[in-house]
Amino acid sequence: MKLATRISRISVSKTMAVMEAAIKLREQGIDVVDFGPGEPDFPTPENVKQAGVRAIQANFTKYTAIGGIKELKKAIVDKHAREFGSKYDVSECVVNIGGKHALFNIFAAVVDEGDDVIIPTPYWVTFADIARFVNSNPIFVHTKESDGFRLTADLLDRAITPKTRAVVVNSPNNPSGAVLDDAEFGKIAKLCRDRDIYLFSDECYSHFLYDGRKPFSVASYTDLKSHIIIAGSLSKTYSMTGWRIGYVLAMPEIISAIVKLQSHSTSNPTSISQKAALEALTGPQESVGVMLAEYARRRKFVVDRLRAIPGVKCAEPGGAFYAYPNISAAFGHGGIKDSTDFSAKLLEKVHVAVTPGEAFGTNDHVRMSYATSMEQLDKGLKRIHEFMTSL
Repeated sequence: MKLATRISRISVSKTMAVMEAAIKLREQGIDVVDFGPGEPDFPTPENVKQAGVRAIQANFTKYTAIGGIKELKKAIVDKHAREFGSKYDVSECVVNIGGKHALFNIFAAVVDEGDDVIIPTPYWVTFADIARFVNSNPIFVHTKESDGFRLTADLLDRAITPKTRAVVVNSPNNPSGAVLDDAEFGKIAKLCRDRDIYLFSDECYSHFLYDGRKPFSVASYTDLKSHIIIAGSLSKTYSMTGWRIGYVLAMPEIISAIVKLQSHSTSNPTSISQKAALEALTGPQESVGVMLAEYARRRKFVVDRLRAIPGVKCAEPGGAFYAYPNISAAFGHGGIKDSTDFSAKLLEKVHVAVTPGEAFGTNDHVRMSYATSMEQLDKGLKRIHEFMTSL
């Protein structure tokens, strides 16, 4: 059977592949500790759930405006302005079906065939595949583990080509938890403006930062607005992964292009989810602090335990809810050649699921989500310690 060429340019998400492998073992009755999913283990806040229920009871179940209801877009731009000092109008916002959809639409609206898109490593798996899907060229800039996997303006400057159309930055970063210095982020934005390059900023984990650090958006540099495109999501901040609400903040021309695309693909975001999202943004915010405090507790537990395992190194994650340990000391032992072998054997031998670093553009690491209970973290880390010392 012949399929479209564009499909052959992308692969199935390796994070989803890990989830599927863990599910199959569980179906066999095996006790699997799953550190693969990037999904909060907290329930959606009760007030948000009830807003969804009220929307159903009020029969708010029909089509809405393609780019989202006006009150939700206003809530998004107002909250972004309050928290980050940005200056967006409702006409500069579009609501999407999750952050992944937001990013896909940004690429489709802005990036042309043959353009170069710069992606720092380690990177979220979907960035590179979306770039390939629109037939652009992902150009990988390798950040250093010793520098906390942080992109700098100097690194970026050396990677820019005459065909560079965009740079993708994800801070806090999935998978490493790296957080860009605010001033350095500004330098990167200024460089993009000076080179007439778009800066795609994925703010999915913006509210999960540690050690007293405050959330930051590069959109606070309002004079650089013409070259900044923000992709946001409610999935992680409000534990609303299944509700599928994301958004884009950008110049009106870009928003209009995305709305045009949505009019022929998904149409509007789910009506019920939009009402729930409106409550999430405008209602009580205590749940965010509760989740952050628990993630901070888990982060310390996980990093300390990983560093106590012989041969394992782990950079301190500054944000998000992932640890990204270096497990290259295992290579050459027990038939392990790379992070994919390591992950497969870890699942096979001690039934712990992690995502190989190969999926994120580095091969010496695995991603471990600590968005799970302390009981599961303790059990899984004991098994990883046992696995490493048995090699």
